[in-house]
Amino acid sequence: MTTFNGVNAANNSEKNQQKTIEQAILDAIAEAREACDQNGINSPNCAVAWDIVEELQAEKAHQQQAKHRQTSLESYCEMYPDALECLIYDL
Repeated sequence: MTTFNGVNAANNSEKNQQKTIEQAILDAIAEAREACDQNGINSPNCAVAWDIVEELQAEKAHQQQAKHRQTSLESYCEMYPDALECLIYDL
């Protein structure tokens, strides 16, 4: 029977979250294969196990999209906040 250990493992600290989600995906795939081998590919347990894999993969993709990619101007302004290009004026 498939467990939700892989889903719970994805809820660790933010620093280790990417590694945790990747490991949870690998663990969930192994569990899904085992569930399908034991119960058959048309069994509800097999379907649930692969749904868990899909959810974890979707969460990983969502987190990757949510990351803010810093532009070269943002990097420059971080290093030189007083540069003319980086000054922000309130109107």
